[in-house]
Amino acid sequence: MTVLRSMKDFSSMNITASILLFVTAIAAAVIANSPAASVYQEFLSHELHFRIGGFNLLSHAGHNLTMIEFINDGLMTIFFLMVGLEIKRELLVGELSSFRKAALPFIAACGGMVVPVVIYSMVCAPGTEGGQGLAIPMATDIAFSLGVLSLLGKRVPLSLKIFLTAFAVVDDIGGILVIAIFYSSHVAYEYLLWAALLYVLLYFIGKKGATNKIFFLVVGVIIWYLFLQSGIHSTISGVILAFVIPAKPQLNVGTYIERIRRIISTFPEMGANNIVLTNQQIAKLKEVESASDRVISPLQSLEDNLHGAVNYLVLPLFAFVNAGVMFSGEGEVIGGVTLAVALGLLAGKFLGIYSFTWLAVKSGLTPMPLGMNWKNISGVALLGGIGFTVSLFIANLSFGSAHPVLLNQAKLGVLSGTVMAGILGYLVLHWVLPQRR
Repeated sequence: MTVLRSMKDFSSMNITASILLFVTAIAAAVIANSPAASVYQEFLSHELHFRIGGFNLLSHAGHNLTMIEFINDGLMTIFFLMVGLEIKRELLVGELSSFRKAALPFIAACGGMVVPVVIYSMVCAPGTEGGQGLAIPMATDIAFSLGVLSLLGKRVPLSLKIFLTAFAVVDDIGGILVIAIFYSSHVAYEYLLWAALLYVLLYFIGKKGATNKIFFLVVGVIIWYLFLQSGIHSTISGVILAFVIPAKPQLNVGTYIERIRRIISTFPEMGANNIVLTNQQIAKLKEVESASDRVISPLQSLEDNLHGAVNYLVLPLFAFVNAGVMFSGEGEVIGGVTLAVALGLLAGKFLGIYSFTWLAVKSGLTPMPLGMNWKNISGVALLGGIGFTVSLFIANLSFGSAHPVLLNQAKLGVLSGTVMAGILGYLVLHWVLPQRR
């Protein structure tokens, strides 16, 4: 029941977050092609600073971060921290915690990363300017894809939701590795050395039982700044930070239950005044609160705290500053990169996920999970083409301000591929899933 309830809560949040993300992206595209376009561009290029004495936290290579740089390199680190926490949880106790559980989604994700790259390279050959965007169609947006899947309600078997979540997490790992390896500039190792020392410090402090999330986050900001100056993309700092945040609670569930029972058994009875609590009653309730805080691990607590901020602030802001495709001219907007990205997400993801899953099951390497069949796998394989967040992120890293026309094409490819994959995936699943009785 816990898994069912948590999936239901997560899915309902994803529906709302996905709608907000979609509306924000549409708003950005409309504004970018309206008379307010100049104001939009000024907003993106507005320089920020956060000074402590003579030190500016929001600076890189001698200049202040612009608004779009702050959101893409700064706020998106929070998103990648949450992704890192999700990955760590899945590796420890989730769908990636054993070979038996991880085999099928891992193989499906590999297909979903390899085939889109092949299709992209068939349209935009490696070595050309457009070829720099090979990695754009690799990613699956977990929140967006689960949000679309959740629209089908109880018709969706739990195994299908878990399968989609698991292969999307593996996709995230692949995307993170690509960002770390291929989208890092000249590396300044002295900054990385200081960052590594802070990671080691956090690891051992966590091992000693420290659970203060504020402390970990403050040190995380320092590490983020060091990564920003190092040449390794700063968002990677968030992923690594997740892996040094303690996953073990201070109090196990058995001890917690015993302690709560003891507190309840000694809880002072209400007197004639049943409105205002006595000091003794307040003290007992604080004991319950303290025990409840200690039974939740810092990893789970932080992940839960970040979900709202990421889904309702960070990602909408990211969509707003990155989804503003400018339709200045058909030839400039719809080009080879547009087609390569859209085909990679729509056809590449579907063919890769479906074919690699088919090979894994038919070869006997892994069984077909209960409740899944080839029809509903085809629908989920299409939903794998919803690449929105990480695809837009990699598009910016691939082309950036140096190739604005190609970046525009890539954005249009991501948006069109994502929308088509979402619609087709929903329609296929709506058709193949059993009707609710």
